[in-house]
Amino acid sequence: MLSERLISMVMRQENARLLQLEPANLVRYPEPVPGKNYMLYVHIPFCERLCPYCSFNRFPYNKERAERYFKHLRTEMKIVAERGYDFQSLYVGGGTPTVHLEELIKTINLAKELFSIKEVSSETNPNHLYPQWVEPLSGLVDRLSVGVQSFDNGLLKQMDRFDKYGSAEEIVERLKSIEGAFGSMNVDMIFNFPTQTPEMVLRDVEILKETGCNQTTFYPLMASPSVEASLKRTVGKVDYSREARYYQMIAEGLSDKFTPASAWTFSRTEGGMIDEYIVDYEEYIGIGSGAFSFVGGALYVNSFSLQMYGERIEEGLPGVMQKREFSKHDLMRYRFLMQLFGLSLDRKAFERDFGVPIEKGLAIEINYMRAVGAFETYNENEITLTAKGRYLLVAMMRQFFIGVNNVRDEARAAISGEERELLFGDGDSGCATCTPAGKDE
Repeated sequence: MLSERLISMVMRQENARLLQLEPANLVRYPEPVPGKNYMLYVHIPFCERLCPYCSFNRFPYNKERAERYFKHLRTEMKIVAERGYDFQSLYVGGGTPTVHLEELIKTINLAKELFSIKEVSSETNPNHLYPQWVEPLSGLVDRLSVGVQSFDNGLLKQMDRFDKYGSAEEIVERLKSIEGAFGSMNVDMIFNFPTQTPEMVLRDVEILKETGCNQTTFYPLMASPSVEASLKRTVGKVDYSREARYYQMIAEGLSDKFTPASAWTFSRTEGGMIDEYIVDYEEYIGIGSGAFSFVGGALYVNSFSLQMYGERIEEGLPGVMQKREFSKHDLMRYRFLMQLFGLSLDRKAFERDFGVPIEKGLAIEINYMRAVGAFETYNENEITLTAKGRYLLVAMMRQFFIGVNNVRDEARAAISGEERELLFGDGDSGCATCTPAGKDE
């Protein structure tokens, strides 16, 4: 699709510019804006084994190392609270957040003590869908997201997930067994893996509909340059030319039971899980090693080194080591991308916040998207998307996250000493929601 290729090219160029981070010895975050809603993201960088294709910050699980880290994490949470931030929503990602259940529960409970938390979302893996994990979290976690990726056993073996998490048939049974245990259960899937065929995509959709989940997220393969090269050597080259066709197959296949909740998320209900914290919350604080924050018009990135992160926290400082200030035009583009990804852009809020109508602030972007038929609704209040527009937002977000994953790859590559051995030595692989896509969130 020509429009997808043009958008992908522009997004690659923008990523190269926007994600040039600078060193930042941050003493404290900007003051929170009174009345503004922020999301709290908590990163748990431990997995029982490490997936070779994952770009997220993650380390092999070790009980002592994890307990030390969780202690630092809760201290950083207090640092954020002392700065005056409050949150109604908490999202726990990884890594594998449920890898040390006792420490996770302590951390969620502290967040509820410090902040006005009303909803908690957490990621997990299929091997943690058993009573010893589910029962303590039911009632504490409102929304659970399970990293499945595919119900094709051949693909699961290629992704090194079959032996770790079980066959597709076993995973389906586990998903069915926890139906109703959480207010919302989301199943993460991947499409456009190099060896994936149209028949595999359709079969994934049909099996997914029988799992009992009330929401699903179908991520396109989001391979950073290093991951894409690795995929090419092992299972083949990523073919973006078929991505739009696969997306259309997924959307149409789900349409009898699911409706779009974001460009790549489909829900049985009007609510469901918050797929990405950046959709409903434009600004968020991320705590933990390798976490990202976006507040006060700037992107902040915490240290990817557990040791350096711990040293900063023990000094009473945030874990931030890098940052990037956004210009007004950058912020307008960010609003445009994130709100349309969430399927609706508030035109009046855009003009109120930026002082210009969107046609003037983002003339090129608006004219292009209108020309290619991306907008369903375009009135004085809002802009919404056609089916083609939803796919173009998928392509834009895919490129955005590829850029973010590249930042993560570079940060991990810079880690030295013992920690480098943990990441790049002979350790086993296996990450909670990590996938060859290197997603997240």
